[in-house]
Amino acid sequence: MTDIWQTIRAPKAIRPGGDHHRVLINCLKIRRPNTGLHQFCLQLGQALIRAADPNRETLYFYVPKEWRRPFGADQNYFSHHAFHKNWLPGTGKFKVWHSTYQNSRHLPPKGRTRMVLTIHDLNFLIEERPLARKRRHYLGEIQRSIDRSDHVVCISNYTRDCVREHLRMGDKPIEVIYNGCATDDFPEFDQPSYRPEVPFIFSLGALLPKKNFHVLPALLRGNGYQLLIAGAGDSEYAELIRGEARRHGVENRVRFLGPIAEPEKFWYYQHCLAFAFPSLAEGFGLPVVEAMQFGKPVFLSTHASLPEIGGAAAHFFTSFDPDHMQSVFQERLASHDEARAIAVRQHAAKFSWQRAAEGYLRIYRQWD
Repeated sequence: MTDIWQTIRAPKAIRPGGDHHRVLINCLKIRRPNTGLHQFCLQLGQALIRAADPNRETLYFYVPKEWRRPFGADQNYFSHHAFHKNWLPGTGKFKVWHSTYQNSRHLPPKGRTRMVLTIHDLNFLIEERPLARKRRHYLGEIQRSIDRSDHVVCISNYTRDCVREHLRMGDKPIEVIYNGCATDDFPEFDQPSYRPEVPFIFSLGALLPKKNFHVLPALLRGNGYQLLIAGAGDSEYAELIRGEARRHGVENRVRFLGPIAEPEKFWYYQHCLAFAFPSLAEGFGLPVVEAMQFGKPVFLSTHASLPEIGGAAAHFFTSFDPDHMQSVFQERLASHDEARAIAVRQHAAKFSWQRAAEGYLRIYRQWD
């Protein structure tokens, strides 16, 4: 157990009593690259480091043992061990424990440690696969996290409303802090795994039915565009998408990129004709804001959080009828000019990790 506490460098400038103002941020989901939770842990952690006041709080990052120093060698780490699912020693040293996802099994025991819980979504409630028994199980897991928490944060008003409808909050405070969005700059990158030779529509996400990608091949009728979909997932669902492409006679213009690295992702955002995201279940929808940072025309469904996040800067399919979708796409694409692109970028700029970090620090500090 010699590696339970992995302090890279001793904290500096801690005020008297600083041991009681240590904040632990659970970043275990950073172990899953190319996922929204990986980005949430990474981007929020970096923003918290920039915004924290060493005279008020000392940050510790709870990370997988194999992920050494993801936030730099000068930060403080609490390493994960397999036995932590049964026993979490040392948690009493923290004033605040931030559980960054709703179904974590790693929670501090009841005691003086305050707990902040971030809930991203309840998407399992509208997915077809989970049986009623599994839904009850998932809800029970989240309810236990809520019961242990002292303050709950949701990443959208949509998620907050779902939580209030399906879970018991009692008198626990619950508020919304939007995710931020960071556009990395890869100016020298120009080698995507696949380089389209014609204008293309880009989409991104796990290949799962809830993402609703199979409605997108209809957008390729009557033009020479390609559809590029990035993300890992269900091969059975990929075949359904191919079937829809065959039905519309556009199968040779739909391409699956698989998981892609950050430089590639931003290359496709930068060079796409438009971004399409017809998802049925989103707690936030980070790819929407990422595409908007490039001023791209963004086409969304009216489901879940997407109207809230896309706002007036996005275009919406009010049904998935192929003729309706084509009409909306062609009309809005034709009207997208530089003034519109500027407005789209301005909307994306409202989603700031710095602002998110300041919101979480405000919550951590209520127990100073």
